[in-house]
Amino acid sequence: MNDVEAHELVTTTARSARVAQRSLARAPRAVKDAALEAMAHSLTEHGEAILAANAADLERGRQGGMKPGLLDRLALDSGRLAAIADSLREVAALPDPVGQVVDGSVMPNGLRVRRVRVPLGVVGMIYEARPNVTVDTAALAVKSGNAIILRGGSAAQDSNAAIVAALRSALEAQGLPADLVTSVDAAGRDGARALMRAHGLVDALVPRGGAGLIRTVVEQSTVPVIETGSGNCHVYVDASADLEAAVDIIVNAKTQRVGVCNAAETLLVHADVAAAYLPAAARALWDKETVLHVDSTAHRILTEAATSDGRDDLLTEATEADWDTEYGSLDLAVRVVKSLEEAIDHIRAHTTGHTEAVLAQDVSVINRFIAGMDSAAVMVNASTRFTDGGQLGLGAELGISTQKLHARGPMGLSELTTTTWIVEGDGHIRP
Repeated sequence: MNDVEAHELVTTTARSARVAQRSLARAPRAVKDAALEAMAHSLTEHGEAILAANAADLERGRQGGMKPGLLDRLALDSGRLAAIADSLREVAALPDPVGQVVDGSVMPNGLRVRRVRVPLGVVGMIYEARPNVTVDTAALAVKSGNAIILRGGSAAQDSNAAIVAALRSALEAQGLPADLVTSVDAAGRDGARALMRAHGLVDALVPRGGAGLIRTVVEQSTVPVIETGSGNCHVYVDASADLEAAVDIIVNAKTQRVGVCNAAETLLVHADVAAAYLPAAARALWDKETVLHVDSTAHRILTEAATSDGRDDLLTEATEADWDTEYGSLDLAVRVVKSLEEAIDHIRAHTTGHTEAVLAQDVSVINRFIAGMDSAAVMVNASTRFTDGGQLGLGAELGISTQKLHARGPMGLSELTTTTWIVEGDGHIRP
């Protein structure tokens, strides 16, 4: 499909989405919740077709040399599909944000003023190899009274097509327009570019994926962008930390799912506990086949353990580039720091503003660490993997924003709304 054809497809799709959205904008909660329940049921009902489509995507990815972390993000199985369906039901159980009064007052002249949440309208989503994002964004859009236009990338094209078909079928069965959830995947990259230029037809655009994708959308879009961020996430182990718990936390933060943006990429360890902590942490990480990219101090501490365990292949000296790398793989940068302040300085120099974690028992250390951060989320004695809409009570998430506008951190229902000022008077005129 060429650029002109892609533009025509996106324009037609966006206009249909705008018409469809009007039917949902003021719909009562019961209508939207019933739609979400039907969408969950439809995913289960079409499970075999969805998993078969996903298998085709995975095989194409393997043949194309896709990295293991990306393959894991792409992969669906019956358990993951059931969890995705459950996430629709979780969103249905959440309060409806539309119509919520944000604030209100009575002015001295008697005018009654309130700000009320309303849907954004038509939201575009450009993302990579994440079939679950297709469902999450559709769920949040429907619950918040919006229409969603999806561009999910070629890596998940079969999976997304099967999922979108199931969701649209459910909407129609509920008497709602199928065009509340649409895809422009057929237009390829030209479709993504056309979506970025659909100013006036698309109210907001959300990119979700690697740094290159996000940067392209931010720089080229004429549609307002709600920016999600890449995740160079840090874990700092203080001298006061519970070292046994700190081993479990770094293993979880790094290896539980390596291809996600809230996986840890850098481990910072206070020098006072480095000799006691690093060998135990390294062995636990090596058990998961994690390559450690270490500074000179950590290298001295770990050389004997690596040699004795036959793990020399999983220990390498860090380069300056490692501190800025979001690996998305079983790789972890490791540095020994002399103080909390050095840890904070390192993080501030290299963070992408996503999630940082402090492992400490000293309350003053915890408070100073929190005060020193400028990231969307800070974990205290917990894995970075908890920066997730589902884990933090949002039911699902549109993405994790690292910007500083109305949305920061995991973006749920309220981030898909804006506000309308409602001003009531009794024949008031302005003097």
